[in-house]
Amino acid sequence: VVPGADPSARQLCFAWGPAEVLVCETLFGRTGGSRSRAGTAPRALTGSVAGTGEGAPSSSRVFVVRRDQDIYIQALRKLFNESHGIFMGLQRSEEELAGKSRKAQLVQVSKNYRSVIRACMEDMHQAAVSTRDPALQGQYSTQVSILSAMELIWNLCEILFVEAAAAGPLLLRLLDWVRLHVCDVDSMVREVLSSESPSKHKLFWNVVDVFVLQGRMDEARHLLSKEASANPTSMNMYKILDDLMKKMPVPSLGNTQTLTELELKWQHWHEECQRYLQDGTFASNPHMESICKILLGDEDAILEKKELMTTWYHFLVTRLLYSHPTVKPLELRFYAQSSMDLFLGGESSPEPLDMILMAAFEFEMHQVIKECSIVLSNWWFVAHLTDLLDHCKLLQSHNLYFGSNMREFLLLEYASGLFSHHSLWQLGVDYFDHCPEYGRVYLELHIERIPLSTEQKALKVLRICEQRQMHEQVRSICKIMAMKALRNNRLGSALSWSIRAKDAAFATLISDRFLKDYCERGCFSDLDLIDNLGPSMLLSDRLTFLGKYREFHRLYGEKRFPEAGRLLLTLMTAHIAPCSFWMTLLTDALPLLEQKEVIFSAEQTYELMRCLEDLTAGNPDKQKFQDDDVETTKVEMLRLALARNLARVIVKEGTVEGS
Repeated sequence: VVPGADPSARQLCFAWGPAEVLVCETLFGRTGGSRSRAGTAPRALTGSVAGTGEGAPSSSRVFVVRRDQDIYIQALRKLFNESHGIFMGLQRSEEELAGKSRKAQLVQVSKNYRSVIRACMEDMHQAAVSTRDPALQGQYSTQVSILSAMELIWNLCEILFVEAAAAGPLLLRLLDWVRLHVCDVDSMVREVLSSESPSKHKLFWNVVDVFVLQGRMDEARHLLSKEASANPTSMNMYKILDDLMKKMPVPSLGNTQTLTELELKWQHWHEECQRYLQDGTFASNPHMESICKILLGDEDAILEKKELMTTWYHFLVTRLLYSHPTVKPLELRFYAQSSMDLFLGGESSPEPLDMILMAAFEFEMHQVIKECSIVLSNWWFVAHLTDLLDHCKLLQSHNLYFGSNMREFLLLEYASGLFSHHSLWQLGVDYFDHCPEYGRVYLELHIERIPLSTEQKALKVLRICEQRQMHEQVRSICKIMAMKALRNNRLGSALSWSIRAKDAAFATLISDRFLKDYCERGCFSDLDLIDNLGPSMLLSDRLTFLGKYREFHRLYGEKRFPEAGRLLLTLMTAHIAPCSFWMTLLTDALPLLEQKEVIFSAEQTYELMRCLEDLTAGNPDKQKFQDDDVETTKVEMLRLALARNLARVIVKEGTVEGS
């Protein structure tokens, strides 16, 4: 849905961009024969106001539709920037690490990703609390919900896929998962615990139930002790229940007991709980009796606390804790499906988040990634999760039908989105670098579309291209910058960029502009650049001439007249000077011809004379040239100076020969 556009009233046309779509309203309505004329619809874009089919004037609107809107949310910058560092660290990590060391490393990487998600979620929550703008508040709250769901899914994938927890520790990990993410009851717990007499609080038993449902036995026992102190008549029941809760066998993370030992202990404990319930020990206290039923794994008793659990996956973990604590990973799918069915009870249909979690419990990794790609508003989550799972060697067999594997496809999509942002594009470069199949091709296509708004940004892009030997892109960037500089009449910068691009034709064009400016102003701009051209001047004849002509001026300025004279003559006789510049060169020879010391030999003087005659005789505008008093005067002065110099040379050379 494009806000403000009404495709039912008008046909829309569109044009794809690298990361955006341009959507435009056309003149053609949906009535009559409009569909057959859709091909000509873009012509309606020629004006901002145009007539409709009925003849009434109406404004035409243009919409820019972004694919990855999240890229532009300022509060998510931390997520993109910090996760980039984690991603790069994972690519550089020691692949040689094997077994437990490698698994521990990958679990730590996963936790690092989750900590970044949680930090962003907290920042977003603070922003939502502090802002007074209802629209912004709504936007922030939505993002908090999305980030919370992302962490929930990631944490479950970490337990099931990355850590691959075995039976026993698996339940402990799932308990931690529920405690971390089911926070709806935390405020109720705080309210009861902060009251003067917690056992008298109306929500006291709700809090005890919450602790029991989450397997937080020590906290539940602590609260029950307050009830026993306040109500001595229930002391005996309390001691029995406390003893049952204390003795409840739980799996250990270490290898201190086998699963068989745990199952035997749990069976004995379960029978003891059953005996007390059947004896009517807790019959006089419905709350304690309900807790005993929960300890026995009574599904009906647990479901009575549905409001306290809030989610089917909380119900699942509680159910496993009290009925099957040694559940194996591959058995989860059966318990998960039945738990969701029992919890929802046909009253509501599963949400997308429920389907993603269910796919995870069923160990359908590809389905998790697919569903997340559809539901989530950006590619960050699926790109980084898939990369991590790929490093866990869990996606090796899955290639997509169009040539790439899933990891690379998702990284390419994510990095392409980053390139639509004015600064995050720099992160996208590294993601493309780690896509061996198509990464370079994508980088080449995207880097050419980066707006080179400043010279500093252009140099940054150029450095990236040079580091990767992307010669075509280097030339393209240099040409663009050279043209921009030329348009702004910054000849030095334009020449520098054209040399860097090794573009001989453009270097010739800019050299001509330098020479033209010199003819008009009588001096060169950007002397530092021209003085330090070095071997770069060989890029084109005109650039060579510019460099050498500037060298002539430097020699003349240093009063090294013989060297300056030889260089000037070489520039004319080597035919690298443009014909239009010959008169300027000959005029530059005048001061040398008038020096007290003879600079040019007879042979050199004859060469200068020949050049002057070639210039006057070969000029296509000879008549115009002759009618120009200034030019005629220059020619006469040159002829006179050359004749006088020749006479001086003949006398000098004759005197030398005679002696």
